[in-house]
Formats: sequence, structure tokens, C-alpha cells
Amino acid sequence: MKKIKIAHLYYDLMNLYGENGNVRYLVDKLEKQGFDVTLYFLTVDDKIDFNEYDFYYMGTGSEDNKKIVLQDIIKYKDDIREAIDKGKFFLITGNSIDLFGKHIEELNGEIIETLNVFDYSVKEEDFRIVGEQFYRVPFIDYKVIGFQNRNSVINGYEKPLFDIVKGTGYKPNDKKEGILKKHFWGTYLLGPILVRNPYLTDYLVEEICKYLDIPYKEMANDVSYRAYHEYLKNFDIDEI
Repeated sequence: MKKIKIAHLYYDLMNLYGENGNVRYLVDKLEKQGFDVTLYFLTVDDKIDFNEYDFYYMGTGSEDNKKIVLQDIIKYKDDIREAIDKGKFFLITGNSIDLFGKHIEELNGEIIETLNVFDYSVKEEDFRIVGEQFYRVPFIDYKVIGFQNRNSVINGYEKPLFDIVKGTGYKPNDKKEGILKKHFWGTYLLGPILVRNPYLTDYLVEEICKYLDIPYKEMANDVSYRAYHEYLKNFDIDEI
């Protein structure tokens, strides 16, 4: 049985919207593929070896918690960059993606240096971006749904994960959103994104199977697929 290790980063600080559901759903999908899955819960002051795990997840936190996490994770910035280059899997959702750019400009004008893994900057605004989102992603036919609640915008990134169908991109009136490099996915979407988008999750699981060299098995539809289709009906959005 093929083993896979998942690291849930800062599970206790970056889980504002119950986004541990992303991890539980992914574990279930991987176990149905025949993986022996071990889930590790890692937080401040734990030793995080970015060579040790196959998949890394971090969700959304309060602004105070985001700053606490930054103080801890910044010592791993070179390790994170190397893990991404090696093709390790990352799913970074909500405001945790603020940490992976060059810096955050706060409302008072203060500049906070962040991980500098990607060449974008984040600026806090005096307004919030809140609402349902509908995106298109190039590698599956089905649209991606989610929710945003943020007061930050991204400037200077040119390799998006999503095209906007309805909603907000990196900043108001922008038609692109998300961070994509190899197997790194970053997005402001909440939801949790994997539970709400089973087809996207299936694609992710298939990519993990390829990476770890095991055959992918087609998944039987469950309630999450029906919920996805019913949700789209409520908002009069074409499914594909």
C-alpha cells in the first residue's frame, strides 16, 4: 500500500471557517484510492521538515493569528521554495496566501516582510471583499465555486490559477485569481474549497496518484457531487 503524508500547517490558528473539512475530504478520497494516509497536525514551535511530507495544507485565520504564524513560518522560507520546486503539493486557502508573497502593506502604511516565495505583494484595504465566487480553471470542465471574506488585495502576480466567471480576482475588477506553480495552489477561496468542488478534488487526487506513481481509480459520485450541482442551480450558473 502506497503511503502518503499530509501536513496540516497551523491547524489550530488557521482554521477560521472550519477548513479542516478540506483535509478530511482529501484524506477520504486518497484512502479510497488505496493510499495509507497519515495526517500530521503541526503548529507554532513544532519542527516542520518540508522534505518529510507529500502534501501541505493551510487555511484561513484571523489577522492576529496570521501574524503569529508568519513569525514562525518565515524561518522555513527557503525550505518551502525548495519543496515547491521539487513538486510537493500545497493547498493554501484564504488569507494564508498573503504570507507567500514579498510583503504585506498594512492600512497604516507599515510594510511587513513575508516569505517572498512568489513575486507579488499584498495590500490591506479599508473595505472588505465578501461574497460567493464562480471561477473557471483550465484543467477541468466544471466551474469552481467558493466564498471570499477578505480585506487584502494582491498586486504583481501573472500566473493565475483561476479565471473569473463571477466574483472578484486579485483585486476589484480583476479577472484572474489564485497562485499556481507546479503543484502549489493558492487561493482566497473559502468554503471549504475541496468539499464544495468534488471535481476539482478528483483532479487533485489524480495528480497526486501520478506523482506517487499509482494508478488512479475513477471515483463513484457521492452526496458532494449532488450538492455541487444543486448549488449551481440556485445561482443560475451554467455547469460547464
